[in-house]
Amino acid sequence: MTRATRVLAATTVAGLVATIWLYLDNRALRAERDDARHAGELAAPQARVVSTVAYGVTGAPGWTGSSPNAPTPPPTLPAEHEETRAERRARGQQEIAAMFGRAPGETPEQYKQRVMPMITTALAIPRTRAADMRKEAEDKAHVTAEQSQQLDRSFGKVYDDVIAYTDKAVADRQLSPYDRNVAGWLEYAGGLGTILSDAQTQIGTVLSPDQMQAMSDAGFEWGEYLGLLAPWERLQPPPPK
Repeated sequence: MTRATRVLAATTVAGLVATIWLYLDNRALRAERDDARHAGELAAPQARVVSTVAYGVTGAPGWTGSSPNAPTPPPTLPAEHEETRAERRARGQQEIAAMFGRAPGETPEQYKQRVMPMITTALAIPRTRAADMRKEAEDKAHVTAEQSQQLDRSFGKVYDDVIAYTDKAVADRQLSPYDRNVAGWLEYAGGLGTILSDAQTQIGTVLSPDQMQAMSDAGFEWGEYLGLLAPWERLQPPPPK
């Protein structure tokens, strides 16, 4: 498998899971913020109680020793359970299933209305950056407007193949929000290499070798571009669990 093939396989999967990562990462940050805020709220009154008790027992004027009437220390909170890696992975899988799986009684149309806008939002900035990088690289490679339009037309079939291939993988549960199927992910990613090979052939019929090399030298990667610009919003919902 060529480097370009590996790039498309990786970036296509990245396009699918980008929304998952952004959601879980933001969720974790919000949880840490809320935990810190809650801990501060608990610590403040406890600190005042401890200070008052300490002053009443040891700091009052005329104090000479321990007092039988001294208030008892405040109760302490039980030690928090530290989540293990396996527990975090299991919880993460449950969150993925809740977000990208079909809810009980949810129709395909309801699923699309819930999930697809989230995918569009998560990929908006990366897609804009990829489009800007392509424009800059094409300018450096002296790609004409006609050549660029011809490439866009050829990519239509590539995207159709990618979506059809992914829909089948989801329907067959090779890719599933309910299970951690690493072998299925790798098999899916490998199969995308065939689709990229076709795309690379089509690009080579439009651009000259010098133009392709100039775009590569400019830091542009077709595999990355195709993986991000693929219309993932057209994917069919997964089957119910």
